Order: sequence, then C-alpha cells, then structure tokens
Amino acid sequence: MNERFYQLSDVAEMLNISSSQTYALVRSGELPAIKIGGRGQWRVEREKLEEYIQRMYEQTRAFVAANPLGRGEPPPDD
Repeated sequence: MNERFYQLSDVAEMLNISSSQTYALVRSGELPAIKIGGRGQWRVEREKLEEYIQRMYEQTRAFVAANPLGRGEPPPDD
C-alpha cells in the first residue's frame, strides 16, 4: 500500500487488530486521524501510523527495561 491515507479497516489489518480496536485508538486520540468526505469517513495518514508504531516500540522497550522477564510476568503463549 502506497497511499497517503488508510481506511481504518486497512490500519486494523496492518496492525493485526480488530476494526473496533482501531476505532478506539482513533477516538481516544492515541492514533491521530481525520474525518473527510460528506459522510465523514475516518482516514489515518501513513506518516501518523508510522509515528504511532514507533511510539509503541519505545513504550515496549521502556516496559521491558522496567519489567525484566521472570519478575512476575508469565511468558507469552505465542
């Protein structure tokens, strides 16, 4: 996908989350988006999605540094 803007369903697919989770991220302001068109369709700009992903990597790194494995958190089931 080389578009500048993505539909929420596209973002959900890229992040491997549900459409409702994507909508919640947008409505909370955690993932910046705009409403465009006569029907007010939500769109997420590619750059904003990449910034969101980078923020999540940073937050994950900070979480892992503060909570090393073996200190109360069970290993993932994946």
